[in-house]
Amino acid sequence: MNDMQKLALPSFDFEDVKAAHDRIKDRVVHTPTLKSITLSELSGAEVFLKFENLQFTAAYKERGALNALLLMDESKRKAGVIAASAGNHAQGLAYNAKNLGIPATIVMPSTTPMVKVEQTRGHGAEIVIFGSNYDEAYAHAMLLSDQRGLTYIHAFDDPHVAAGQGTVAIEMLEAIPDLDRMIIPIGGGGLFSGMATAAAAIKPDIKMTGVQAALYPSMYGKLTGKTVTAGGDTLAEGIAVRNPSEFTAGIIKKYVDEILLVSEAELEGAVSLLLQIEKTVVEGAGAAGLAALLSNKEKFAGEKVGLVLCGGNIDTRLLANVLLRDLARSGRLARLRLHLRDQPGALYNVVKQFAEHEVNIIEVYHQRVFTNLPAKGLITDIECEAKDREQLEGLIADLNKSGYDVRQVELAD
Repeated sequence: MNDMQKLALPSFDFEDVKAAHDRIKDRVVHTPTLKSITLSELSGAEVFLKFENLQFTAAYKERGALNALLLMDESKRKAGVIAASAGNHAQGLAYNAKNLGIPATIVMPSTTPMVKVEQTRGHGAEIVIFGSNYDEAYAHAMLLSDQRGLTYIHAFDDPHVAAGQGTVAIEMLEAIPDLDRMIIPIGGGGLFSGMATAAAAIKPDIKMTGVQAALYPSMYGKLTGKTVTAGGDTLAEGIAVRNPSEFTAGIIKKYVDEILLVSEAELEGAVSLLLQIEKTVVEGAGAAGLAALLSNKEKFAGEKVGLVLCGGNIDTRLLANVLLRDLARSGRLARLRLHLRDQPGALYNVVKQFAEHEVNIIEVYHQRVFTNLPAKGLITDIECEAKDREQLEGLIADLNKSGYDVRQVELAD
């Protein structure tokens, strides 16, 4: 960043976050910050969860959107606002604009799941479907902003939005003043920027760790100077940002201790664990902090750690897949592939061994034609459920001893 770019960046400090807190505190849910006994035992740290998935639109994004809307003058309110978003910012902006009587237009790419389109429309926004990705939707939104005289509210590259997001940290430290560290997801960087600015002012010795999906390490690359590639289908689409802003990058660089990257398997495991242990639904981005904590236990052992469950908007079918895949990784659900002779009793003899090991068979698939086995051979896939990995491995060992060619169909990492 050169000197001219530095001069062009907006000013931002704790006073902005404090003012936002006073402005919005009676209009958003003051979500609880609670200790998780089980996650503390699993991680070796004392873990406190901030349940931002309990906001009305199930995400913290309401805070920044509301703060930005409240700071608009009357003439701009009458003209209306616009944003490009396929996710939580769209819903947060639409919901609060409706409550304030401000017309809202949201440009969403054609790849946006219909459930999110309808949820945003349900908050009273005009929906414009344009482009196949965020960049194309954003360009069209800026064009409409100029044509219609609408105020563009950016999801993260806006100090008013970042100030609203920073109120999360104020609430966390009011609840748990002696936190040693916060672990915060980073996409565009608005949440981290606001929270770190507030946390550092309230508790100067607090440590701030950022988390990104390994498929979208854009801020990590920007701050470390490393060449990275951002792209792919990530569970954490809420933090899947290719181009973070100079504004947020400058603040994050000032406060961040480290940015950790988490894999898709780690994100899936964290989503599943939060549902199983805390009985709370989070999206991939919302589970990123826990994923980083559990995959780096030695870094945080003995600390009081605050995690933000920043959103809970996850498609139900996707959530079901995540839960089933987690069962597979834990050894409780499996698909075993066996080569059998196509003759009477072949499958019966295999099924008997499943019964002896008390492993439940869910489904059986036979493949006789599309196989490289001889004509009298077949491939059988058996989906099954075990109580744990040890029980499953015992079954596989005995099947192999009986002369069957058995292998487990593995999931991708």
